[in-house]
Amino acid sequence: MHGTRWLDPSASAEIVRDGHVRAVPGIIVRTTQDVESCVVDEMVVTTPARTGFDIARSGGDVGRRIEILDALCHATGLKVQEITAHAVLHRGARGAAQVEHILGLVDSGAASPPETHTRLLLIRAGFPTPETQIEVFDGDRFVARADLGWRQWRVLVEYDGAHHWTDPSQRTRDIERYTVLPEMGWTVIRVGADLFYRRTEVLVDRVGQALRRAGASL
Repeated sequence: MHGTRWLDPSASAEIVRDGHVRAVPGIIVRTTQDVESCVVDEMVVTTPARTGFDIARSGGDVGRRIEILDALCHATGLKVQEITAHAVLHRGARGAAQVEHILGLVDSGAASPPETHTRLLLIRAGFPTPETQIEVFDGDRFVARADLGWRQWRVLVEYDGAHHWTDPSQRTRDIERYTVLPEMGWTVIRVGADLFYRRTEVLVDRVGQALRRAGASL
């Protein structure tokens, strides 16, 4: 789907056709305008923007939809405003009423589903919406790019996937940057699968304490 990663191969397929075509189990049929389709590898498909609109209005788990939209925007450079234009064009379409809410939570900076869900967790916990892919420099020297955080309070949140522990090169880079960042006045909260899935309240508490220490009014 336009280079999007993290898709579920068992999900129903969707096809684009002109006029009325009867759907069959496992296949969803959509009718679009010409400007909403393009040709990829000799197949007619919906444009990234129309694809994003259909995902946003599709129903089902909100977090999963945002996860896919994050990945779509990350892969294609698609802007939320482009999807919004289709929502305006198809204001009366099924599910269109929920699109604005969904798009308000999309961020193309998320590089993986755990980053998406960590961001959503922090927003639901009442924290200000974090910025994604924060670049930190020491003068002209690049130090790190963090998954998400709050630049004004110098608080960063990093989701460490398995490669942070199994890849020696990544591990070496992590040791260096997690030494340098605190020396520069940044607080780094590292998140792993156990903390995110089993001890959510601990994660929320750590983030809250770090932000309050930095002067955030929560």
